[in-house]
Formats: sequence, C-alpha cells, structure tokens
Amino acid sequence: MRSIININESWLFSKKDGNNTTETVNVPHTWNAVDGTDGGNDYWRGTAVYTKSFEKPQLAADEELWLEINGANSTSAVVFNGKELAVHKGGYSTYRVNLTPELKEENTLEVVVDNAPNSEVYPQQADFTFYGGLYRNVNLIKVNKEHFALGYWGGQGIALTPEVLENGNGNVKVAAFTENAKDGDIVTVVIKDAEGNKVAEGSAAVEANKAEFDVAVENIHLWDGVEDPYLYTADVTLSSSEKTLDQETIRIGFRTFDIDAEKGFILNGHPYQLIGTARHQDWENLGNALSEENHRIDMQILKEMGANTIRGAHYQHDQMWYDLADENGLIMWAEIPYISSHMDNEAANQNTQDQMRELIIQNYNHPSICVWGLSNEITIGGETENLYENHRKLNDLAHELDPTRKTVMAHVSMTPTNSPLVSLPDASSYNHYFGWYMGKLEDNAKWFDDFHAKYPNIPIGISEFGADANPLYHSEKPGRGDYTEDYQALYHETILQMVAARPWMWATHVWNGFDFAADARDEGGVPGRNQKGLVTFDRKTKKDAYYIYKAYLSKEPFVYLTKKRYVDREEPVTEVKVYTNEPEVTLIVDGNVLETKPAADHMVKFNVEISGEHHIKAVGSNENITDEMDIRKVAEKNEAYIVKGGSVHNWFAGGVEKDGYLSIMDSFSDVFAVPEAVAILQPVLEGMKDLLGKREEGEESADMAQMMMSFPVETALRMSSALSKEEIIALNEKLNQIPRKD
Repeated sequence: MRSIININESWLFSKKDGNNTTETVNVPHTWNAVDGTDGGNDYWRGTAVYTKSFEKPQLAADEELWLEINGANSTSAVVFNGKELAVHKGGYSTYRVNLTPELKEENTLEVVVDNAPNSEVYPQQADFTFYGGLYRNVNLIKVNKEHFALGYWGGQGIALTPEVLENGNGNVKVAAFTENAKDGDIVTVVIKDAEGNKVAEGSAAVEANKAEFDVAVENIHLWDGVEDPYLYTADVTLSSSEKTLDQETIRIGFRTFDIDAEKGFILNGHPYQLIGTARHQDWENLGNALSEENHRIDMQILKEMGANTIRGAHYQHDQMWYDLADENGLIMWAEIPYISSHMDNEAANQNTQDQMRELIIQNYNHPSICVWGLSNEITIGGETENLYENHRKLNDLAHELDPTRKTVMAHVSMTPTNSPLVSLPDASSYNHYFGWYMGKLEDNAKWFDDFHAKYPNIPIGISEFGADANPLYHSEKPGRGDYTEDYQALYHETILQMVAARPWMWATHVWNGFDFAADARDEGGVPGRNQKGLVTFDRKTKKDAYYIYKAYLSKEPFVYLTKKRYVDREEPVTEVKVYTNEPEVTLIVDGNVLETKPAADHMVKFNVEISGEHHIKAVGSNENITDEMDIRKVAEKNEAYIVKGGSVHNWFAGGVEKDGYLSIMDSFSDVFAVPEAVAILQPVLEGMKDLLGKREEGEESADMAQMMMSFPVETALRMSSALSKEEIIALNEKLNQIPRKD
C-alpha cells in the first residue's frame, strides 16, 4: 500500500545570481513574494536551486520511491545524487519521478527551478507576475512496484466517468492505468454515498497495464451545483491473488450539463446562468506559495458572495482548489497558460499541448470542472495560420482526452467576431472593459446584443470585465479612471443588470475575485498590483462591488451600506446607497426614521442632508438585518480620497464632463465626429503613436482600428506622456466648448 511522506521542511535554497548566498527555507516557497509585487517590472527571474538531503527510507524488495512535485515555476529539473532524472516544462502542474534506481543510504535531492524568459514554455507575456519557486507541496511516495500509474502525465492513473441514465440510475465508466502490474491482477471499485454506505461495486482484470469496466449505481443523487454539491466516494484498489497492491480514493459527482447559444448554461436539465469570478493564486506577502488555509479562505469568500462559478486564471491551480470547488458546488473553468502572445515555433506549440494533457489528465475526476480553456487573449500579437492550427490541435486533443466536457476560449476585446477562433471551441467568451479602458459602460450591452443577433448559434459569455479600485479613494461623483471604490461599484451594478436581463449569456466571470500582483503596473496608488479584485490582495477588505454580487446571488438576507470608507463628504446632500436581497430597506439617520423604500435591481438609494457628524443605519425586513456607518460633512474634499498620479479625472474640481458638450472622457470616435475638435487633438494623436508602437503594415485589422477608436481620449492621455497636467486641463476646457454630435 502506498504512503505519502511530505518533505516540505528544511530545504537549502540558493539563487544563481552571482551572490553565492544560501538560506534554509520551507516549501511552498517563492523567491518573488516581495520583489514580484512591489512594482517596477524588475522582479528577479532566473535559476535557483532547492537542495535536500535524506536517508533512504525503509523499502521492501517489491517497493519503489517516487518524488512528487506539485508546482515548480516555470521550468524545473530533478537532479538526484548528481544525476539529472527529469526536466519538466510548465510551472503549474504536477509531475513525478521514480527515484528508486538511484537510491543510496544517504541521498541528495536538487530541484533546479528557472522562471527566466524563454521561447518555448508558456506563459511568457501576461499582466501578472510569473513567480519563481518550488511553491506547492513536495512529497515522496512509497508504493508497491505494481501500482496505479504515477508517471503518466502527473495523473492518478484512474479516470472515472459518472453517467446519468434516464431512469434515475447511474453508471460509472472506469479506466484504470497501472505500472508494472501483472495480467490478471484485479482492479476493484467500491462506490460509497456521502454517508459512507456502499452503494455499488465492480471489478475487472488488468491486461497490458489497463483495466476498463462499468459500475452500475441505482437511484443516484445528483451533484447540483451550489444548491446540492453531493459527492460519492470511489475506493479503487489494485490487488493480486495474494495481497492488496495499491489503493486510491477519488470523489465523484453525477451531473449533466450543456452550453446552449439561446438557453445559456444548463445544469441537470435546468437553466443555471453562471456568475462568478476569475481567481489568481497569490496573496500579499506570500506570492503564490499558498497554504491550505489560504485556499480555504478564498473559497469561503467567494461562496459567501454567492458565486456559482470560478475561472481558474490563467493556468492550472492547486488540486486542493478543485477539491474545494467540488465540495462547494462551484462550476470550474480550468485553463492552460497559453496567453497574450503566440510563440510561432514547434517547441512552444508542443508545450501548449503537453500542458493541456497534464491539465485534463490530472483533473479529469473533478465534477466541478465543466470546461477546458484553450487560451486567453492569444490574438494580442495578431492572428496567423500557425496559431489557428495549434488551436485546432488543442481543441481536438481536449475532446479526445475528454469527450464529456466542453472547450472554451477567452478572446481579447479587439478579436474580430468573424475570427475562426471564435467559432472553433464549443463556447466563447470575450474579455471586455467598456467603461474602463475604452468606450462607455453602455457599450457592453450593445456589443453582446449585436453578437447574439449576428451569431445566434455561438454560446457567448464575458470572461473578463472590471475596473480598478483602491478602497482608500472616493468621490460623490465617481468617474471612469478615478480608481475609486465608488466607480467600481457603479461599473459592476451596470454589468449585473445587463447579465441578469440576458440569460443566454452562458457565463460571467468578474476580473477578478481578488487583487493580484502585476509587477509591471504602477497605478491606482499601489505599484505592482492589479486592483480590479472585489477583495483586496490581503483578503482583509471586501470592496463595495463585492456586495452587489452578494445581493444578486446570495440567499442569506442582508443589507449593506456602501461607501462606508467615504466618511468625509463635502456635498450638503449625499447619496446613501444600500445593496440588499431584501424587498425593501428602511434608513435611520441619527436615530430617526428617514424613509422606507423598495429595492430595485437589489439597490435602494436615499438622499440625505448632512451638516455635521451623522450615524446611518439601514434595516431590512427585521431588526436583525442591519448595517451601520458614520459620516460627516466637511468643507473641502479630503485629499486622501484622490489618487496620486495615474488618473486625470480628479484634476477637475468642477467635473470633467459638461452636458451636451465634448470632453476628454469621450471616445476618439465621438470627438472625431466633430471636425472642429479634431485639430486640437494632434498632440494626443502623437502620443497614441508612441503608445501603440510600430505595427507591421496590414497587421491592424478593421476591428482593431474600431476598438482603438472606442478608447476615451482620457485613457490615451493617462497612458502616454503627450501632454502635461495643465495642457490636459486646457484641452478639456476647449472640448467643453464644442457641442457633442448626436
């Protein structure tokens, strides 16, 4: 029988950076926990060595010792007693190495890990930090020589396919793969219900290291998402006539699903619109070296919000994360890190296919996973035949390895809707940031309506959308680009209203569940961070936008007063906004009932006159459903609420926009529609040339050009250095004198 020996503690760690320093660390460990999160795009990427010595464990003559590495980013090599035994290209999946032939009484294990840029291992370009390190658990596995396959793409050696039959019964198709097993050895599967009662059993003999058979299960209990994530347990045993050789325990769930272009996502025969978030696997001060407790906290936060889906961005996540999704009923989108820029060489293409094999084989038994992601925003660098062909191979490979699940892609916003990649997978989603990087919030609804009308047979969703928000920043009149918590909330209110009215949108994944490290960034008052998360990097603060999702999705009655952190308010009449899943809300100001109002779109808004310090209380359907905050009237805006650098919105004391007239918040297409406004934009156009860089002739498609025209002038100004602050204010004043063309 196998036993797992964890060897996380006491590794010698040294970087090959010329400093010849060595320290003792415990894994999970990353060397970029600090420099990968502090901005400057200067975090160290190179080769480091983890070294551990250990005595040979007691092994019987018929036993082997395997090394299991669950995550080493991004390329790693195993050197054992001076001999290189394996090289693994990919930083997010499990791999194993048989140490037995090289075992000595005293052993030295080296894991050489490299996260330096290269031309064949994905990812190489993306808006997040590529942490280097041995950042997940490392184990030794002592196992009988005859065992379920340990060396087959890092999987369990067992694939269980639960099938739902029309009569309420089920069937489990078993495919077991072994190493060194003898023909005639027996694979047995015992299936138990959630209470531990045996409900079914089946077995078959091994032939050529494989056994396939079916196990019938009567009166199955469905795994039904967040409402009822019911799991069975399968004890899978390999045995000979003399003894038990190996055993694995695997949890399974019976469910059916489909993705329909008109009906959206369907779970167990009923519509089940997916609304949730994407998730990166890093925390402040930890990087990606997370503990089990970190994973549990993340899942609990998303579960409390009411999410019913998670997109595992942009790579394979820890097995524990998929286990937690199984337990809590959240539908998983699992994907490989094929992202942003296609590397046009055969080694890189092979790497995407190898990572897809690992993703599917290692995660096949998770009922929470329903879709395999082929790539993310891969057309940023343009579309080529080589890119198309590699995606066709990936799509075919995913269906070959797993005919039971769907394939999906996340397309960058400017990907033409008639691109072959949009219709290639079983379903598509787009990453759209209308209302943040480009265009207006209202453009989201128009884009999806137009797509659905033009391509009625393609299931469509929104795989990324969001607005950066620093909870320190606030405004009575928030606007795009001001990094306020208040604009982020307005942004997500609009998106949720759009999605709720369009059940044919199969999935909605907020970018992002949590703030995460992107060392190249320096905006919103915090360098090295993408702040589009609904929750802060340290998981201590749930931003207001988190609660509008809870209002739509959670069944736990609650009221939530927004703008709690916006204490100092300069306006004599302030908006008090409440998110709730209650039918109505009563507002009490300084102990006196102000008003009771019905909720609309899970919100209730009150106008409250303020003159000094005030205590605000919101009450739902009973006195136990409450929320409270304190605010005060101030003479001038609290400067701490304004982002320092990175935004031009708050430079305008009287507001940047003027009703009926142009402003820098308008898109280039809106401004270009008025001839007299074009001449004053020449400095901005020059700045845009620097921003876009040089592009090959003919590379920019009509869709790309149209997308760039949807960018607001303010975005170009913020991202370039074409104009000074004073020049931008003067430009806006000039635009404010020119009527907008209807």
